[in-house]
Amino acid sequence: MRIATISKGGQISIPADIRHRWGVRRVMIRETEGALVIRPLPDDPIAAAMGILRPGPGEPPGPSASEAIAQVREEEDLVYRRRGWS
Repeated sequence: MRIATISKGGQISIPADIRHRWGVRRVMIRETEGALVIRPLPDDPIAAAMGILRPGPGEPPGPSASEAIAQVREEEDLVYRRRGWS
């Protein structure tokens, strides 16, 4: 546990070893009941999120974008036919 002092300007310093370990320049501060939580934010959130939705080992891959669009269109056509809108 480390203790940080809040400056008159409302700033705190994160110790260098912690900053270097996390390798980030931005953090998110969230207030919870009885605590402040400081979480690191990636410098490039898009790059950090790349691959997050990939299937895990042994899971089949999902449909491609064109396959998913075709499936949605088929489902919409079915709904229209059932309602007599086609």
